[in-house]
Formats: sequence, structure tokens, C-alpha cells
Amino acid sequence: MDSQQVFGGGEPQRVGSFRFFLDGQRWEWSEAVEQMHGYRPGEVTPTTELLLSHKHPEDHPHVARVLDRMINDAEPFSSKHRIITATGKVRHVVVVGDRMHDDAGAVIGTSGFYIDITDSHRSDVKDSVDETVAELEQSRAVIEQAKGALMLVYGIPADRAFDILTWRSQETNTRLRTIAEHIVAAFDELEPDTGLRTRFDHLLLTAHQPSHRPQ
Repeated sequence: MDSQQVFGGGEPQRVGSFRFFLDGQRWEWSEAVEQMHGYRPGEVTPTTELLLSHKHPEDHPHVARVLDRMINDAEPFSSKHRIITATGKVRHVVVVGDRMHDDAGAVIGTSGFYIDITDSHRSDVKDSVDETVAELEQSRAVIEQAKGALMLVYGIPADRAFDILTWRSQETNTRLRTIAEHIVAAFDELEPDTGLRTRFDHLLLTAHQPSHRPQ
């Protein structure tokens, strides 16, 4: 599933991923994160300097400290701040990152995701952004498991798996953690036969229902 179809091709996607490698201080970001910063896919190469240049002046010192700890110590982090796009628009984002390990378990950098909350920030929403960040941190393990199930069944990368989970959460007005918990619990009960994909499709589309059980 293309996340452009999920979130609409005309506006920047609301969720995207990034990775930072300690070796060479190299960044990678998804097209969604690039678009959040106002660039076309492949237009620029992300660097620490470029990312910092997009931070709102009032938020720049805070984000600079966060990035410094992430780059030097690979510390997990979460941050709520504003970015100024290449076209001068102000966007509100939540950024969450955690340590990235190699096959031997050594820390090689940081991976995480951006969530564009500009629209939510402008509206009267029940939950504050701080509560959203806290829940994302507490829910990371089960969300990663649910992402893994999506990646296995559909053969998609991690960022697209997270796009789909977020889409289901937004479409059904259900917390992301709840969607992930239902998928993980029910996935363990699915038989790994030729009908797995069809039954998982049903699971994904009904995971927001409290009484959901796999068929």
C-alpha cells in the first residue's frame, strides 16, 4: 500500500521515518519527512546542519541539545517543536527516536519517526501533544511488534508499516497502541497457511474493535 494513497498525494504525509548512523554522521529520511520540510523527493541530502536550519528560532536551542545528545551518546529522545519549511511555512511536529543496533547488538545510531501535528495543534483536541508523546514512548514495543507483522505479511518496509498503523488509528479514532495490541494478540492465533494474507487483511481492518477476534 502506498502511503500517498493513505494520506493523499496533494498534502505532505503526516508520518515519516528517519535514521541517523553514527559512522560518518549520516542521515536518511523518508519522502514524508522530506516533504514535511518543504522539499521534493530527492531534492536535498539531509545533514545535521540542514535539519537544525529548519528549526524555529525559539525551539532551536532545545532541539540542538537533543540532537547533540543523540549524536554523541545515541540517547533515546522525544521532542515537540516547530520547523520552518523551505517555503517558509511553520509546521508543528513530534519527533521520537530510539537506539539502532546492528546484528551483534552494538549501537550504530538512532532511528525514529516524525509526526506532523500541525492540524491537530490548530484545533481543540482532547489529548495534549505531551500525552501523545508519552503514549508513543510507552507503547513503542508493541507498536514495533505490530509493524513487524505488517512487514512480514505485506513485504513492506518499516516506515510504510507505521504509516498503515497510523492510518488505521486516525480513520477509526482509536489509539495507536490499542490498534497495535489487538494486531499483535490476534496475529499469534493466525495459522501460517496460504490464507494468512486474507485473514490478516480482515484483522487489520477490524483491529479497532474491542471485541475483535480473528476469523
